[in-house]
Amino acid sequence: METLTLKVPPAVGLTDEQFYQLCVANEEWRLELTAQGELIIMPPTGGESGIRNADLTTELSLWNRQTRLGKVFDSSTEFRLPNDAKRSPDVSWVKVERWEALSPENRKRFPPLCPDFVIELRSETDSLKDLRAKMQEYQANGARLGWLIDPQTPLVEIYRPNRDVETINFSFDQPPTLSGEDVLPGFVLNLTPILNP
Repeated sequence: METLTLKVPPAVGLTDEQFYQLCVANEEWRLELTAQGELIIMPPTGGESGIRNADLTTELSLWNRQTRLGKVFDSSTEFRLPNDAKRSPDVSWVKVERWEALSPENRKRFPPLCPDFVIELRSETDSLKDLRAKMQEYQANGARLGWLIDPQTPLVEIYRPNRDVETINFSFDQPPTLSGEDVLPGFVLNLTPILNP
């Protein structure tokens, strides 16, 4: 099944509470709501994408367990961005001070912030154009570093504030190693095991 996009007319709209309840009632789907009022319904991932997502989350979690600099989130976490879009990156990280500044209620629901770091991993059903737009949205809403990993092309795009997107084309024989730079100090991701599940 492919991703579906439904237009929600402004007259109908969805409040934050209504969207939250819609997500709870449809746990088997990943739902997102764009700032323009489009409801995006994403199917579950396939096996290879699931393994890759789990590996990416694990690598970031292991680094974070040692540094304790923030909180790591998996693909089921929905964030309410400053532009009011509700988005679920495949992997994300929030600096600990920003997380602790949220109220207990905001931590339980959809955190009202943009993660400091995001990863989007393109699966078979994802449009590269849509993922690029999503990465630009994260960037515009405050993400300090973002990686778009596309095993199909294959390429990696690196998103940073106030800079052009850096594109790295590679072969599966020699995938790149990615640096967390000053956002995730000391974090280095070797893509070889991720891309060969």
